[in-house]
Amino acid sequence: MIAAEKWWGIIGAYGSKIWPVQIISIIIAIALVLYLFSKPGKNANLLMKIYLSLSFAWVGIIFFMILGKGLVGNYFFGALFTIVAILFAVDIYREKMEFLLPKAEWQKYLTIFLTLIVICYPLFGMALGHYFPKLIIAGTFPCPSVSFALLLLTTALPRVDRFIYGILLFWAIPFPIFVQIPKFGVYEDSIMLIIGIYSLVMLVKNWKLIGKEKTLENN
Repeated sequence: MIAAEKWWGIIGAYGSKIWPVQIISIIIAIALVLYLFSKPGKNANLLMKIYLSLSFAWVGIIFFMILGKGLVGNYFFGALFTIVAILFAVDIYREKMEFLLPKAEWQKYLTIFLTLIVICYPLFGMALGHYFPKLIIAGTFPCPSVSFALLLLTTALPRVDRFIYGILLFWAIPFPIFVQIPKFGVYEDSIMLIIGIYSLVMLVKNWKLIGKEKTLENN
């Protein structure tokens, strides 16, 4: 495990080298969320899946494999994020997942609230003393990107890709507890932990329905 100072150094160097991609990426994410939530449908889902696929490919290849070579397990995690990118791309053609604000009022407003929290990831970072180029932003950094994708997946239940869901949960729940917060002081990743727990609860709640959907697909 590398020292926290070295880890933040890698994050800062990455943030500097990709500027202003992270800003462009989060602006696109905000625009797509507004489009998806206000005018849900085939086009909004298509654009969101393209965005998610490109974001995870970026994180997997650029963040982990190219600019994050000093990070522990960078090639393994890079491959993992790249697999997620491919699976999102495949679903563009499969059209299995449909992102849609939940009908239940509590879940609808919770989804909107948590989406705003994910978008504000860098603001929480600044409140904790992490300024540019160390700002962690959805679309170009792994943790907020995982948070964003998991939240969208909960809106697609029970018709979700279980492989994507599983990989993202693998990142979202144990890493903040055992690595990000205690080792590196990335307290803003508490957001990912909360969304990970919420996503796990919703997955368990819908597990039987997911099984039925799988059976129907096989038939």
